[in-house]
Amino acid sequence: MQCSWKAVLLLALASIAIQYTAIRTFTAKSFHSCPIPNPVNCSLSQDTDVADRLCDENPTFPYNLSRKTHVLILATTRSGSSFVGQLFNQHFDVFYLFEPLYHVQYTLIPKLTQSKSTTDRRVMLGASRDLLRSLYACDLYFLENYIKPQPVNHTTDRLFRRGASKALCSPPVCESLGAVDLHLEEGDCVKKCGTLNLTLATESCREHGHVAIKTVRVPEVSDLRALVEDPRLNLKVIQLVRDPRGILASRSETFRDTYRLWRIWDGTGRKPYNLDVTQLTTVCEDFWNSVSTGLNRPPWLKGKYMLVRYEDLARNPMKKTEEIYDFLGIPMDSNVERWIQNNTRGDRSSSKHKYGTVRNSAATAEKWRFRLSYEIVAFTQHACQQVLAQLGYKTAGSEEELKNLSISLVEERDFLPFS
Repeated sequence: MQCSWKAVLLLALASIAIQYTAIRTFTAKSFHSCPIPNPVNCSLSQDTDVADRLCDENPTFPYNLSRKTHVLILATTRSGSSFVGQLFNQHFDVFYLFEPLYHVQYTLIPKLTQSKSTTDRRVMLGASRDLLRSLYACDLYFLENYIKPQPVNHTTDRLFRRGASKALCSPPVCESLGAVDLHLEEGDCVKKCGTLNLTLATESCREHGHVAIKTVRVPEVSDLRALVEDPRLNLKVIQLVRDPRGILASRSETFRDTYRLWRIWDGTGRKPYNLDVTQLTTVCEDFWNSVSTGLNRPPWLKGKYMLVRYEDLARNPMKKTEEIYDFLGIPMDSNVERWIQNNTRGDRSSSKHKYGTVRNSAATAEKWRFRLSYEIVAFTQHACQQVLAQLGYKTAGSEEELKNLSISLVEERDFLPFS
C-alpha cells in the first residue's frame, strides 16, 4: 500500500510538471493566439472568417530579442499625462500611442465610468492587458476588434486622438505630408492624412526602437503585473501622480457637466446633498494602493517602476525628463529638449483646447489654489489625507495659508526608481 501511495504521488507531480512545461512553452511562442477574443462577450469570436483572416495575416511574436523598451505611462485623468506623453511622442525613435484603451472601454463597457462593478473592472482589465501586449508587439490589427465601425481593409478614420501621435501623422503612415508639415496641430494632421492605414502604422511601429503608450484606464500598477513579468516584453512603468486638489480643480473646469455639483458647491458655498464624492475618493484610493505597491518594492517591479510627481516635472521639466530617460535607458534626443523649451513657458492663451500641452508648467501646477474654495480644499484634504501624506503634499490650515503658499505646498521628496 505504501509503494502504491508513492507511485500515485509521483504520477501527480509528473502531471503537474508536464502541464507547467506545456503552458510555459505555449505562452513563449507568441503574443496572441487565435482565434481573436470577441470584445462583446469575451468569448471566442463568432465571426470565424474574421478571426482566421487576422490570424493568417499577422505573424506571431517571439521573445523580445531586440530588447525594445516598452513604456507605459500610468496616470489618471487631468494629472498631466498628455504633457508626459509628449515627452515620448517627440522622440524620433519612440512609437507613441495616445489612449488606445479608449476603444476597449467604449466598445466593451460603454458605461464603465458609471459602473462600480468588480466584474466590469475585471473584464476591462483583461481585455486591456491583451490589447497592450499586442500593441507592444506592433500588432495594431488587434485594435480592429474594438474600433466601431470595424475597419475595412485595415483602414479607419475612427482611431481615438490619432493626431496626438506623431508617428501616425508622418511618413510612411502619412505620405501626403511635406517638410513644412512637421509640426502639425492635431486636427490638421487628421485632415491632411485622411484615413489611417493600420498596415502602414504596424510597419512604422516595427521600425521604431521603442514603444510608449499612455493610459488613464488602468487603476493600479498591480493590474499590470502579468505584463511586467512577461519575458517577451521589456515593460517599464512610469506612474504619474498629481495633487488630488489639482486634479479635482482641473476636472471641474474641463468636465463641467460631470462635475456640475462640485461647481455648485464652489460657487455657492453649500455642499449638495447628492454630491458624488467617489469622483474624488476613487482617485485617492487608486493612488494610495498603486503607490503603496510601488514603494514597497516587490521583486516583480525591480527595475520596472518609476514614480513621478507632476509638480516636480512642472518645476524642472528638463531635469526630470532626463531622469525619466535615464531610468528607461533611452538616450534623450534634441527633439525632446526643444519641445520642452518651447512648451513649458507659454501663457494661458497658448493652450488652444482642454488637452493642450503648451503652457507655463510651473504656474499650471499650482493654479488650483485659486480655483477651489477653501471649503472644498479642506474637504479634499480630509478625504485624501493618507495619500497626500504619502506623496509629500502639504495641507493648508486656512484660506490665507492656501493663497500665500506657492509650490512649497509640495515637500521635497526623492522618489528614486526601484533598480
